[in-house]
Amino acid sequence: MLAIRLPAEIETRLDALAKATGRTKTYYAREAILEYLDDMEDLYLAEQRLRDIRAGKSTTHTLEEVERSLGLVD
Repeated sequence: MLAIRLPAEIETRLDALAKATGRTKTYYAREAILEYLDDMEDLYLAEQRLRDIRAGKSTTHTLEEVERSLGLVD
């Protein structure tokens, strides 16, 4: 269970959206949190990959290299 307090303006907007669409405020809060979590997980993964590349623990490949290794070059 999670309880959050929102500024009145946000609560009003959320209420209006829920009423206009027939969905619950909880639905929109859950969707917003899930999208934010996806974005943050992607960000942290990208930052870790960058640290690995800079530390020499991982390498990168150009699109041309990947295409060539997969036999996609004409």
